[in-house]
Amino acid sequence: MPLFSKNIVANTMNRFRARLRHAFAMEPEGQPLSVEDVALLERVAEAVVARGMAAPAVVFLESMGPMNFLGSQALHFLTPVLEVVFPQPDIERVAHLLERRDTLTRLVAMIESRSEAQRVAGRP
Repeated sequence: MPLFSKNIVANTMNRFRARLRHAFAMEPEGQPLSVEDVALLERVAEAVVARGMAAPAVVFLESMGPMNFLGSQALHFLTPVLEVVFPQPDIERVAHLLERRDTLTRLVAMIESRSEAQRVAGRP
C-alpha cells in the first residue's frame, strides 16, 4: 500500500478541515443572554455611568471591540490572581461574555441609554 494514496490524503485533509472548523467555531450573534448575564452587564453599565465615565468607557469599548476574545482569554488566564479581589463566578461569567462578539455592543448600548437617562433627568 502506498504511503500517500489518494484516499489517505483525502481522509487526512477532511479530518483536518473538521478540526479547524470546530476550533474556530463561534456562537451565532443575537443569541439571548441569560438573566444573570444581563444583570451583570447592567451592574457594569450602572457603575460606569455613576462614576461619570460613560464617554471614556464607550470610546474604550468601541476601540477594543475586535480584541474582546483576547481579553476573555486573558481573564481565563488571570482568574487565579483576580480571585483575590473579585468573585470567581463573576470573572468566569465576564470571560464567557467577552467570547461573544455582540456583548460589547450591548454593553455600550446600556451605558449610552443610562447616560442619556441621567442627562435628561438633569443629573450631572
